[in-house]
Amino acid sequence: MTQGSYQQFCPVAMASEIICTRWTTLVLRELICGSTRFNDLRRGLPRMSPALLSQRLKELEAAGVIAREAGGSEYRLTKSGRELEPLIIALGQWGHRWIDQTVSLENLDVSLLMWDMRRNLNPTPLPKSRSVIQFQYPELPATRRAWWLLVDPKSGVDLCSIDPGFDVDLYVSTDLHTMTAIWMGFETVRSAVRAQKMLLTGERSLASNMQTWLGLSVFAKERKLAS
Repeated sequence: MTQGSYQQFCPVAMASEIICTRWTTLVLRELICGSTRFNDLRRGLPRMSPALLSQRLKELEAAGVIAREAGGSEYRLTKSGRELEPLIIALGQWGHRWIDQTVSLENLDVSLLMWDMRRNLNPTPLPKSRSVIQFQYPELPATRRAWWLLVDPKSGVDLCSIDPGFDVDLYVSTDLHTMTAIWMGFETVRSAVRAQKMLLTGERSLASNMQTWLGLSVFAKERKLAS
């Protein structure tokens, strides 16, 4: 019997013992979003300690929800784990619809935001050559103020928190609250620029198409509902 067991035969209780421990649903979120390696999982869970992440992965593996592949360096959802995908997505949809926007935007995390933007960016409207977009958050500490998205037609999209040394095609200067609101669908690039909360400097076509190539959080399409 697991530690903290509800000691009930009810399947809801037994399933909760596996997936409702702290951080576990977020680990599942990252796996569902496509992260397979430990370091990539950490980038999507920047506030989770490596030791706890390792523990949760072992627990999910023991429960048959995930399995390790590629010599033990990658984690994949099993058939059991894939069945959890609509549940995790539905949980996020519920949260986006019912949790107050003000409360949502109190929990700002630049690492998670940029990582989520990196994996959902739409490269189709971008040039066929490499594009480098630097995001600047002036209010943050120097070590977390600048981020670079590198979009290469051959190698895909990469995220850097250290200057990669390439010429920048577009500078995006804004505050973290505004960028998060745009990403979650509460605001648009156009409205932020109009309100002078975002400054776009550089390649005009990249700036004018930003809302298109930026994409949105997978939950942004959900309509807010009043309780």
